[in-house]
Amino acid sequence: MKPINEMRIEFLSKSSNESFARVVAAAFVSQLDPTLEELADVKTAVSEAVTNSIIHGYENKSGYVKMSCTLYGDSVVIAVSDEGKGIEDVELARQPLYTSKPDMERSGMGFTVMESFMDRVEVVSEPGRGTTVTMYKTFKSLGNK
Repeated sequence: MKPINEMRIEFLSKSSNESFARVVAAAFVSQLDPTLEELADVKTAVSEAVTNSIIHGYENKSGYVKMSCTLYGDSVVIAVSDEGKGIEDVELARQPLYTSKPDMERSGMGFTVMESFMDRVEVVSEPGRGTTVTMYKTFKSLGNK
């Protein structure tokens, strides 16, 4: 299927940019006229993915987080990537309550949250090279309008 619109942004791995990414994704996705609940789902999932890149990917170092959003008819594909330290064991990292930062009081629910708000989440990571989280969501509200 051919995309109807697409955007890409890149920003510094500062925690203050997490809210920026949320707003950008929500504004872009709003072209599809999703419900407020669907928009909140996207914002929450983007927030989790970006936070993971900043906290886990770059730890206390500086780097760039990249985000792309591609719209297809009634759906969106959002990819958030970093060139940080990567994930040693993706399946372990996706387990609820698992955290590699227990000293930071992280809940270990980032991937679980993303999966609950999006239709599908794919994680590709290579230690020492970075991580890409790709999230898919179809807006069911569009078929009811």
